[in-house]
Amino acid sequence: MQINSPSLFIEINNLEFIFIVIESTEDNNYNLIYKNFVPIQGFKKNKIINYDIVQDIFQKNIYFIEQKFKIIFNEVVIILDNFDCSVINFSGFKKLNGSQLVKENITYILNSSKSKIDEAEKDKTILHIFNSKFILDNKTIDNLPIGLFGNFYSQELSFYLINKNDYKNIQNILNNCNLSIKKIFSKNFIEGVKIINENSNLDTFFRINIDKNNSQIIFFENASLKFVQNFNFGTEIITNDISKMIGLKNEMVKDILQNSDFTKDDLDSENIEEKFFNKVKYRKIRKNLILEIAKARIQEFSELILTKNTNLNSFLRKEVSVFFNIKNRFNFKCLDENFKLYFSYGNKLKFNFLEESAFEDLYFNANSIVQYGWKKEAVPIVKEKKSLIARFFNIFSQ
Repeated sequence: MQINSPSLFIEINNLEFIFIVIESTEDNNYNLIYKNFVPIQGFKKNKIINYDIVQDIFQKNIYFIEQKFKIIFNEVVIILDNFDCSVINFSGFKKLNGSQLVKENITYILNSSKSKIDEAEKDKTILHIFNSKFILDNKTIDNLPIGLFGNFYSQELSFYLINKNDYKNIQNILNNCNLSIKKIFSKNFIEGVKIINENSNLDTFFRINIDKNNSQIIFFENASLKFVQNFNFGTEIITNDISKMIGLKNEMVKDILQNSDFTKDDLDSENIEEKFFNKVKYRKIRKNLILEIAKARIQEFSELILTKNTNLNSFLRKEVSVFFNIKNRFNFKCLDENFKLYFSYGNKLKFNFLEESAFEDLYFNANSIVQYGWKKEAVPIVKEKKSLIARFFNIFSQ
């Protein structure tokens, strides 16, 4: 079995830099042969504030990896999860007047749409362009309808943007490490692709992630990333509120939530067990009080993130799937039914808890996109010698 040259990946998230090396085999399998987690430095509020520190970390780790595997990397795949990014949805169109849709029509729509986004967002750089919808004479077509006749053609595109200076800083740091960017992905795009690959016949859904101090929602439609929004609150608010209301330390509250039974129908007569008060004087505290405080916060979370989020009015449709991930879910297992109730919009949406998967699965999905492209991505992330439209059609020819 022949092994291809290893590929270098670097993820940048809120907590760490992750250095990954993956090798591909001829039978389309992948092996993760190296990983290293380095605490993040040189960042503040999703911005690089110390260029030299970040560059030094990259240079030292890349040099170590190259020495370990006796290889010199020329390219790197970057996965970003800590920069402020945004999505703009834009529709381009072409009047056909009964003629045939040809490649030149698509060239016009794609180039004119990209030019308008570049002009409107001068301080940003496009990371991804997705083909959201193809519509010919008011009929949605599954694939690019080149060769068909019609009167009016429109194409919906989603542009995923990053601050231009952030992009340049990353690019310069890597250039100083003698590396060019082969691909640069947003992590939420890769996470969405992973859901699609694991769920046949599903390409439209919400993915919600709630961490300790931040949350995020993304929306995929027709396998295209169409919406991203970040929030500066998370599960810590739930435990903090309970802590303030009942007068116990935060760590005690987490212990109670994790190890006490809140599943009984009538909790009014149930008090927190004495075993949780081994370091403080015991007080009678009703379980129902704790549960009601938590439920109020969870309902508020669901309204801000999903059910009353005005940005999602056009996406919030009955029966859409919601994939829900909560960091350190074991601490909040007793609240599963409440998260499900409120984030399923009263069971109007198809709610699914995301289970922890193998660490390498995310990178294998990313490596697969590097190798074969993504069916709905119109333009590769970095510039190549091919023209814009040639790259666009190349996606559909694979």
